Amino acid sequence: MSRLDSFIARMQAQRDCLNYLKPLVDRLSGPILEVGLGNGRTYDHLRDLFPGRDIYVFERKVAAHPDCIPPDDRLFLGEARAAIPEAAKKLGAAAALIHTDLGTGDHAANVAMGKWLGPALDTLAATGGYILANQPLEVARWKRESDPPGVPKDRYFLYRVG
Repeated sequence: MSRLDSFIARMQAQRDCLNYLKPLVDRLSGPILEVGLGNGRTYDHLRDLFPGRDIYVFERKVAAHPDCIPPDDRLFLGEARAAIPEAAKKLGAAAALIHTDLGTGDHAANVAMGKWLGPALDTLAATGGYILANQPLEVARWKRESDPPGVPKDRYFLYRVG
């Protein structure tokens, strides 16, 4: 599979997972968190899926399309490892949905990041909420959910917070 085909498959899986989660998340209170803004495509999709919901974004340095930049009071700037604990102080464990798409092409670095990222995100996750991640994350109170229809196994990782 070419890198382009892989990117398209990843984006389709991401969109399909988020669309699948919409009716489940609609039943929950609490904000939605986007960990990694990138160019803002997913943030834009989340705004369309969840109009009127508070959506908070984490980003090291904003370089998104101008139409896809969250308001300053919904943006946590800086390295995720430092920004997530700051957000937990402000928001608490209240998030109905956390989507994370962090990582690089370095598998070992991604595995190392996953070891701290899951527990860090858990400080923001409401009981009964959902985590959608581009990599496996191990947190004791999270239960891995089945892949949504049409999403290839292990393309995305969906968890329910217990």
